[in-house]
Amino acid sequence: MSHHEIATLLLLFHAPIDAMAATPDVASLQEYGYVEIVSPDAGGPKVRLTEDGNAVLRGLGVK
Repeated sequence: MSHHEIATLLLLFHAPIDAMAATPDVASLQEYGYVEIVSPDAGGPKVRLTEDGNAVLRGLGVK
């Protein structure tokens, strides 16, 4: 995993981001199963961490 992908996971740890603002790293993280795109009731689609993404952060000592 690249340092950009790790930085993206750290950003998502604090709050989901707008899917339209997603970087190319989000596509890679989605392929790994670390993030998912969800459609909340209000607003557009958001990118958030999956349980696997949270596990990666726990492994890095973040959580």
